[in-house]
Amino acid sequence: MFTLYWVYDLPNWLFALLCIVAFVLFGLIGLPLTRKIAKRAHSEDHSHNDIVGYFLGAVTVFYGITLGLVAVGTWTNYSAVQDRVDHEAQIIASLYRDSRGYPEPVSSKLMADLRAYTREIIDKSWPLQRKGISPGGADEILSSVQEDILNFEPKSLGQQVLHAEVFRQFNQLVEARRSRLESTDMSLPPSLWWLVIFGAIISISVTFFFDMRSMIMHRWMTGLMSGLLGLLIFLIAALDNPFRGNVSVGPESLERVYQALMK
Repeated sequence: MFTLYWVYDLPNWLFALLCIVAFVLFGLIGLPLTRKIAKRAHSEDHSHNDIVGYFLGAVTVFYGITLGLVAVGTWTNYSAVQDRVDHEAQIIASLYRDSRGYPEPVSSKLMADLRAYTREIIDKSWPLQRKGISPGGADEILSSVQEDILNFEPKSLGQQVLHAEVFRQFNQLVEARRSRLESTDMSLPPSLWWLVIFGAIISISVTFFFDMRSMIMHRWMTGLMSGLLGLLIFLIAALDNPFRGNVSVGPESLERVYQALMK
């Protein structure tokens, strides 16, 4: 969210509390500051609360639709990144199994390189991705895998079939890796974030124009609405930047492949 990446280092409960408190404070501080102005907007013998209510309803409908679309977009991005990581893990598993069909020493060398590539992603690449850095440390290992495949000369029909399949899977692995790296800095554009933030501010500000005899009731109404908007914005922010924060895509699928096949 903008450049406030430090919020992703906070625990989820603290991040959520920060969002809620920020909007609730805006509502509770803005309400008394605008109370005199709001009262002057109403006539002495007639309240315009019905008009304010209609306007608030229109604003919240439009903003709710926008917020819903943004939330769906962030969840779609999050799910897409998770699918890309799972797909890469699946390709590594298939490639590792098929590499057992090569004769020695090609088989051992290829499997060793795939193990090293998997550990490199889990141990070194992932911490960098969580910081928004596109890692490049596995490039040399991937080049070694490519060299292992290219240097092998099939000597039978079975080896030709196996070699063609392994080469196809290697190309898929390269593409899957590229897709994962491109997702490192995936996030909502700043213009959408400005829309989300200012939409919430406008929605809360409209509640200031109600003319209520009970200030306590007015504060509760404004505070609850502000807290709800803060909670929704926290949800969007937590799902944005899929590799950052506690609600993020992790290397679990790669770890399962390593534990099941390579350890």
